[in-house]
Amino acid sequence: MRIVYTDKHKLHATDRVERGGQPYVVEEAPARAEIILQAAQASRLGAVITPVDHGLDPILAVHDAGFVDYLCSAYAGYVTQPGRADALFADYYPPRRARRRPAGFPGLRSYYAFGNDDPILAGTWDAAYWSAQCALTAADLVRAYRETAYALCRPPGHHAGVDFYGGYCYLNNAAIAARYLQARVAILDIDYHHGNGTQEIFYSDPAMLTCSLHADPDEEYPYYWGGADELGTEAGEGFNRNWPLPLGTGDAAYLETLDEALAVVRDFGPEYFVISAGFDIVAGDPGGGFKVTTAGLAEIGRRIAGLAGHVPTLIVQEGGYLLDELGTNAVAFLSAFVRQDV
Repeated sequence: MRIVYTDKHKLHATDRVERGGQPYVVEEAPARAEIILQAAQASRLGAVITPVDHGLDPILAVHDAGFVDYLCSAYAGYVTQPGRADALFADYYPPRRARRRPAGFPGLRSYYAFGNDDPILAGTWDAAYWSAQCALTAADLVRAYRETAYALCRPPGHHAGVDFYGGYCYLNNAAIAARYLQARVAILDIDYHHGNGTQEIFYSDPAMLTCSLHADPDEEYPYYWGGADELGTEAGEGFNRNWPLPLGTGDAAYLETLDEALAVVRDFGPEYFVISAGFDIVAGDPGGGFKVTTAGLAEIGRRIAGLAGHVPTLIVQEGGYLLDELGTNAVAFLSAFVRQDV
């Protein structure tokens, strides 16, 4: 298994954020990627490769041009404002039924956000851009070698939609890679939180099967997406599947549901398989509420790898915030794909 990583993720320096003059804790911190990288190298999971720059075109094949332009320029516009602090946060939420896109920065500040916990910093765009390039380079490897590749993406991406960001996600790495593969692709999201951005991007696309196992949106973020009745629309009807699970879900219930999802993926017959891998499903994760054990996560990896042995597979990193155990959990999941490639 090849691992694609860049230290440019550190430009999104969320370990040094202030808000209102006070330190502001962002769980999605640079230490996440470094912990996973060190654990993967110590366990010899595979060669670490630097991403190749694919430019903006694959990003614009998924995301709205105005949205991308905003992410590129938001911080530069922000620093010209009076009374600005070090981090740009959305300050209110416009209705999605808004009649117009604001022309100036004050209105745009919140136009593309669906939350106000996601800082835009001086290096956020560069970090998000190169996170997407990690996913694209991993997609190249999957296509070329027909084996599993792991994109160690940071910032994560599955909450980012065509024209919105939130949930610590700015560009949807998994969706960008899936669209770039230009084939029949199945996407399986195992993050604790529903992959709402991925769902919305492909909601009417019959070439993309999107499946997500996640916490019940009546109880957990992102709240407004993720019901079992959300099946896609128009030509994509039936190609979106959600399995919302109750808080406290443990190994047995999770694995039983995973088997259902994998059966749907097999029936779809994908040419490529993309996994949005969130390790916040484990017990004790500060961003989660399930009780999946490390052994359970390893079994999740084994069951997914069983299908990945027949379909070229790309793993894209999403959440996971229990830093003391993050490296162990990542290796537990990823090791199954290394054995599958041998």
